[in-house]
Amino acid sequence: MSAPLSPVEPKPASSVLLVRPAPTSAPEPLEVYMIRRQKGMKFLGGYYAFPGGKVDPSDRSLQSLACCYGLSPEAAETIFPGGGLPALAYWVTAVRELLEESGLLLACDAQGRPIDARQPPVADAVERVRKALMDDEAPFAVLLARENWSCDLRPLRYLSHFITPTASPIRFSARFFLCPLPADQAPRLFTEETSEGFWIAPGEGYRRFCAGKMDMAEPAEYGLGYLAQFESLDALWTAHADGRHKFHGIIDRIDQFWKTFDWKANRWRR
Repeated sequence: MSAPLSPVEPKPASSVLLVRPAPTSAPEPLEVYMIRRQKGMKFLGGYYAFPGGKVDPSDRSLQSLACCYGLSPEAAETIFPGGGLPALAYWVTAVRELLEESGLLLACDAQGRPIDARQPPVADAVERVRKALMDDEAPFAVLLARENWSCDLRPLRYLSHFITPTASPIRFSARFFLCPLPADQAPRLFTEETSEGFWIAPGEGYRRFCAGKMDMAEPAEYGLGYLAQFESLDALWTAHADGRHKFHGIIDRIDQFWKTFDWKANRWRR
């Protein structure tokens, strides 16, 4: 009898739930931005998710940590320990991945003034940074420094932590963040890794998942279910004033429990 294979070590990753108030006449008060991963991708190909990806080595560099505004490395560690890398690296990854997958950049100048992409020179600079990033021209922090910008971490709020089940050949330890849509920008579809990008009411997205119309993994399923219980963006933000995560799925610790518990039959509670 062969010995069981050891689980793959999960890679650190970050994702962002970009949220905005729904139109006044809409049946739900909030909308969240979702993407669909390209079907050919090795991990969750064709699944619906939130913008995000793995922590790159450069995201944890001293230069990357120094280019952050609104949260210090020490303060990030009090929200959650990095577990072998600086916790602040997860925030850097969140900002970088949001730019890569949606074209939206959370940045500010040295005085903390957020960029305004409604100004054509600023919009051009955002495009310049994204193109250079996708071309692997230089690390993200270097590209921001060229524009005299820093990562603006003030819009982000920590939401949840999920670890891919041990049976998966590809695993991530992913941190999820909330972010309100900046007034000066809107997400766009880029097809390097995604085939769709759209706004959807959380409750509607959850209903489509339950009906088998939108394939998604647990972090997206639970994220939609969680957002659906809030009556406004202000109420959501107030609930996250403490900066602490609201739920987590450390799946490898509850394998047996998972087999008998019906998540869809249970409603979210704050």
